[in-house]
Amino acid sequence: MSLRVEQSLSQLLHEALVSLRTLGKRSILALLGIVIGSSSVVALINIGHNAAEDAAMIFKDMGTDTLVAQFPPKGSSSVSMPPSLDLEAVRKAVPEIAHIGAISSFSGPVVFQGRTANAGLIGSTPDLKDAMRLSLREGRFLSKFDAGETYAVIGDQTAQALSVPGDPLQLGDHERINDYLFLIVGILHNQPRSMLIPVQANESLFIPAQGMRRIYSAPQVSNVVIRATPGQDMERIAANAAAALRTQLTDHDVDIQVPQQIIDGMTRQSRTFAYLLLALGAISLVGGGVGVMNVMLMNVSERRREIGIRMALGARQRDIRNLFLLEAVTLTAVGALCGAVVGMTAAYLYAWLSGWQFSLAVAALPLGVGITLLVGLFFGIYPAVSASRLQPVEALRDE
Repeated sequence: MSLRVEQSLSQLLHEALVSLRTLGKRSILALLGIVIGSSSVVALINIGHNAAEDAAMIFKDMGTDTLVAQFPPKGSSSVSMPPSLDLEAVRKAVPEIAHIGAISSFSGPVVFQGRTANAGLIGSTPDLKDAMRLSLREGRFLSKFDAGETYAVIGDQTAQALSVPGDPLQLGDHERINDYLFLIVGILHNQPRSMLIPVQANESLFIPAQGMRRIYSAPQVSNVVIRATPGQDMERIAANAAAALRTQLTDHDVDIQVPQQIIDGMTRQSRTFAYLLLALGAISLVGGGVGVMNVMLMNVSERRREIGIRMALGARQRDIRNLFLLEAVTLTAVGALCGAVVGMTAAYLYAWLSGWQFSLAVAALPLGVGITLLVGLFFGIYPAVSASRLQPVEALRDE
């Protein structure tokens, strides 16, 4: 029985392929529409996935255990932030904090050997290095013993901007900021950019927070960076740290950003974006399905006499229906496979041109191929049913 079924299926598939081959250019045009629609679905899903991955990587690189506090003024208050905060009190109030550092920021020209570069001038507390995950190429970072010293740690890009071939900026060199000479005690590695932390370390010069008065008459804390111990509830730590900081501030509120919340929000946005792209690809695929239905209707019209002969020889309605339905699904399946290859190639090239790291979206191929097959089946049903309902006498009468 199973052998007979296999022979019947193989015979139907052979007849379907022969029939599609005889359609020639019309079959190729319908196939092209399916390929375009299927490749659109696969490519757009992958492009949306890679765009979301690239955006989320900016936050994941800096770690989800990092918090950044900002201090917006309360109401219409115009009182400036203080030049320092009691970070040790915050650490004692929230034991889950591993590192905490404050930032006082300014910007201005830095001069070395007659060469000038604009840099972010960052008043830094000693623990800021570990809070921001800064890594040193040479030397050391600022310590609590450097509070009264004119020491500085320079970012990679600023160091390169002040260097020339044969005369690079090195440890022990002095840079001039305003009327003060700062001794370079550390040079940072090139740091990955972060959208969360308001300091671009590569383009900055870090000096002791107490020394900011040498550069700016009224320094004030702009941000506090917190890094928690592993495996903690970051939202709870953010709430506790905000409460501890509010006890030191009367005219400012405390707003702490949690990276995981941003990542979750971006994930929801990317999911919505992916649905939109999927809908656009599906619209293109429906156009290909209409082409398949058109080709199959013309196929039925041209083969009325053949259908009549088959029925006269004993073919049942379901045999005729299955034959034309299989032709439609076969045409769609070939288009789906070709479209999957084209779509993956297009998504890879787009990621490469955009500078993204390509990764395959798990749902891309199943959705792309599956939706294409369903479209082919849906648009193939009407021609197949129309063929099966022909009366043998009327079909044989056609010339």
